[in-house]
Amino acid sequence: MTPFSDIYRRHARDVFRFAFWLARDEEEAKDVTAETFARAWAGADDLRVETVKAYLFAIARNLVRENHRKRRPETEVDEAMPDARPDPEARAAARGDLARVRRAVDALPEVDRAALLMRVTDGTSYADVARALGISVAAAKVKVHRARLRLAEAKEGTHERQHHS
Repeated sequence: MTPFSDIYRRHARDVFRFAFWLARDEEEAKDVTAETFARAWAGADDLRVETVKAYLFAIARNLVRENHRKRRPETEVDEAMPDARPDPEARAAARGDLARVRRAVDALPEVDRAALLMRVTDGTSYADVARALGISVAAAKVKVHRARLRLAEAKEGTHERQHHS
């Protein structure tokens, strides 16, 4: 078996990047990365080198979801507060590619976003994506494909608005 320090060196940046994209918060991503490796180390006897990255991503994803569930009940909605989401004119004014991609990625269902990010940002195999998400390889391929289609639709919609302005 590979020493755990090698596993950490090989995968820590990928786990952090994945957690950051899911959480959108650097401090939370750091915490999630640390906790991911702590939990993986606790179960190190069961680690298999060929599936370790998927296992780490699954832990990180679950931690981000757990953090968001814990915060949700604490958040109270102030009915007098205006909607903080940008209106259509403000969105049209923000034409930067990165901003558009982030909004489109954030709009994806969580499981689709996780599948897409694993596949695109880290080059994770469909088999490992499936393992990390607890779904079949075929379902992983469908989720990535559908996420890519939604991003393409969002991009096309932006281009159409720009041309009609």
